[in-house]
Amino acid sequence: MTIIKRSFWGILALLTLLWVVAAPDFLGANGVFEWRNQMLQYSGVLAMGCFSVAMFLSIRPRWPEKPLGGLDKMYRLHKWLGIGAAVVAISHWLWVEAPKWAVQAGWLSRPQRGPRAPIENGLESALREYRHLAEGIGEWAFYIALLLVAAALIHRIPYGVFRKLHKLFPLAYLALVFHTVVLTEFDYWTTPLGLVLAVLLATGSYAAFVSLLGRIGAGRMAPSTLTEVEHFPGVRSARVTGIIGDGWRGHEPGQFAFVTSDRHEGAHPYTIASAWDPDMREITFVTKALGDHTSQVLKIVKPGMTGTIEGPYGCFTFDDDKPVQIWIGGGIGITPFIARMHHRIQKGDTHDVHLFHSTADVDETALAHLRELAEEAGVNLHILIAARDGHLTGDKVRDAVPNWRDASIWFCGPTGFGDAIRDNFAAAGFPVRQDFHQELFQMR
Repeated sequence: MTIIKRSFWGILALLTLLWVVAAPDFLGANGVFEWRNQMLQYSGVLAMGCFSVAMFLSIRPRWPEKPLGGLDKMYRLHKWLGIGAAVVAISHWLWVEAPKWAVQAGWLSRPQRGPRAPIENGLESALREYRHLAEGIGEWAFYIALLLVAAALIHRIPYGVFRKLHKLFPLAYLALVFHTVVLTEFDYWTTPLGLVLAVLLATGSYAAFVSLLGRIGAGRMAPSTLTEVEHFPGVRSARVTGIIGDGWRGHEPGQFAFVTSDRHEGAHPYTIASAWDPDMREITFVTKALGDHTSQVLKIVKPGMTGTIEGPYGCFTFDDDKPVQIWIGGGIGITPFIARMHHRIQKGDTHDVHLFHSTADVDETALAHLRELAEEAGVNLHILIAARDGHLTGDKVRDAVPNWRDASIWFCGPTGFGDAIRDNFAAAGFPVRQDFHQELFQMR
């Protein structure tokens, strides 16, 4: 099980355990409406726990990055927590509405309520005054959050539109926090569940305000000025180099950064294609026209342009003790390996490296640069052009690298391609959990 899956199910399991401890009599619930009250509390705790962790991960905090294996893994967990929260929130909504529908259809009878016991706790009494307001706000916040989660999953929606829509999520989240504080069973707050839930809500609220104030990544930003642009029309790409100012503490090859050249468009992630030299302070990115934003960037990018670079992020940094490394770059996924080859030239490296570059597009100038760099870095380069050589497979890699069992594999490229290579090597007995490293370069 991957770290993402362990984290996701671990969060759900922890919240479930804490709820069971806080509500040990839930199994004694009698009838639909008693079960409804119990399940409303349970589903609400799960949904808000997931939403809170997802909200926190969205502001790109530093400390969870290494334990989770990099920001790409953090964002994948963020995505699954959002989906999980939405699914549980739907069940929460159904527990609210379905019994009402059953009563209206004549399938259920609403139980008779006796007089409510007086509330002696002043805080509980004060919260009760806001019950109907919290129910109404929570319902509308649920609808908005559900639409925003759906928009994030529909990739036909352009990134710029998605980014602007997603800015509404902190507001919906804060409305759900109000809903949760008012409607959570008051006795829960004096249990371990209440403590954990309070911390989650406070952390998520902090993250929501950071997002609303536009302060995500503020402590890791540095100004930059573009100095050189080289276009590669055959692969619809360009190599852009700039000088980065104070605030940048350096980077490892294989890491990436968020680049902002237009405030209205916002920050976009790009893998860094250069090694770090603090004396030169140059940073290079290779960008490919893959969507509306990158296509537009390639048209307008020119020396002299200024922007902001935030980072670095990622743990795809080639750190292991294996004598052999197999690098596989699919298309624009070649970028981190370019950075690592520059690093080898600067710092040296004892690994025996085989680099496989599989591409459907061809630009001879770009390939010539790659060959020269690989030769200077002492890397065994294998270029596979799809129309000529077919698709790269695990069998082809093993044929080219006889000592593959002594290697680690580093993959960057399309997710489906990486999964196929990973599964092929797993079937051949390769320890993919320990030695197959895959960048999940997908931020939504």
